Formats: sequence, structure tokens, C-alpha cells
Amino acid sequence: MRPSGRELNEMRPVSIETGVTKHAEGSCMIRMGDTHVLCTATIEDRVPPFIKGSGLGWVTAEYGMLPRSTNTRMRREASSGKQGGRTVEIQRLIGRALRAGVDRVALGERQITVDCDVIQADGGTRCASITGGWVALRLAVNKLMKTGDVISDPLVDPVAAVSCGIYAGQPVLDLDYPEDSEAGVDGNFIMTGSGKLIEVQMSAEGSIFSRDQLNQLMDLAEKGVSELAAAQKATTA
Repeated sequence: MRPSGRELNEMRPVSIETGVTKHAEGSCMIRMGDTHVLCTATIEDRVPPFIKGSGLGWVTAEYGMLPRSTNTRMRREASSGKQGGRTVEIQRLIGRALRAGVDRVALGERQITVDCDVIQADGGTRCASITGGWVALRLAVNKLMKTGDVISDPLVDPVAAVSCGIYAGQPVLDLDYPEDSEAGVDGNFIMTGSGKLIEVQMSAEGSIFSRDQLNQLMDLAEKGVSELAAAQKATTA
């Protein structure tokens, strides 16, 4: 039995609310159970120096956790003068995950920055950030297409992410914090809406795992991502 009472292959309740901020070109609040992330997308008519003049667009991301997003207050990273290694690793993951679903030629020479701010954390914050980040990106691109700044849709395939792991010896879908903190195996699966893999992060946290267990986790991830992609489509249609 899972601490939440969910079935092994059952996601936490997922909701995506769009248009939650006034100024961003695209925004949403994604809630996956008790993990809540504010995602905003900003369009800029510039690109990083290393692709300037190439005609290619760029999608990047920034990620952060508010001080009381967790059980005890965390110090703001700005007060220490630098980002932590975990933060840098996660925002790079979000950026490259989102870029995998973008035709950068069709986007044109502009940059879209997706900011993911964790309001409340209960496991799976990077997965929620990727899934909600795609919605914010979709809404921003819709504005570009509506104004005619972009002719053909540069978003070729939705991107979503879900965590899976081995908890109490059983493969489970969409780990919350009580499961994540005790899982023998923990993994994050980033996929497209059509079921293609972008990235898999798997690690043995306390017990090794077999190829058969990996296949079981992959099956769970496919189910979870398909549900998330359906939620994304329903929100941005």
C-alpha cells in the first residue's frame, strides 16, 4: 500500500491553470498533488551569442524553490550569492527537455525563457516544471503565431515528465515526497507526447534494479506521460 493510498499505476491529481500572471507571454500554475509550480514564459528578440546570426531560436529555463516551499525554510540562493548545484542541474534539464520539442528554425532568431518557481514541494518538482513549462511555452508561441511573427508552428511535439521508482519493492508511478525519500530506486522520465524518449534519469538509492524492473518503470512512465500530455492539450486547445 502506498502512503497516499493510490494504486501502483495511479498519478496524483493533476491540474493546470493558465493565464495566472498579467505580464508574461505565457503562464500557468501546475499542481501535481501537493507539488505546485508557477511557470512563466518570456519572449525576447535576442539569442545567446553562440547562435547569433544563425537564424535559430533558443529556449532556456530557470528554476527556483521559494523559501517555504518545503517543510522548513530554505535560505534564498540570492542571499548566498550563487545558485546551488541542484538548481543549476535542474534548470539545465528543463531547458534541454523543452528544446527537444521545438523546431528552432521555425521559431526564428528569438529566445523564450521559461521560469519555473516552486511554490510548494512534495516530490517531482522537476517533472512538474517540465510539464508546466511546456504549457507556458505553448501559450507564448500561440501569441507569436497570432501576431504573425511566426508563420509555422515551431512546437513539433509536446514534452512532459513524470517520476517512477521502486517503493517497498513495488514499481510505482509519480512518487510523492514520502515515497521519494524512501524509494530504493528513483527515476525521472522525460518524453514527448508521441511516446519518444528525451531523457531518463535513473539511480539506485538503496537497492539495485533489474532490466525487467526498468521495463516496468518505462511502462508506468508511458502511461503517466500520456495522461499529462492529454492534460496539456486540454489546457491549451
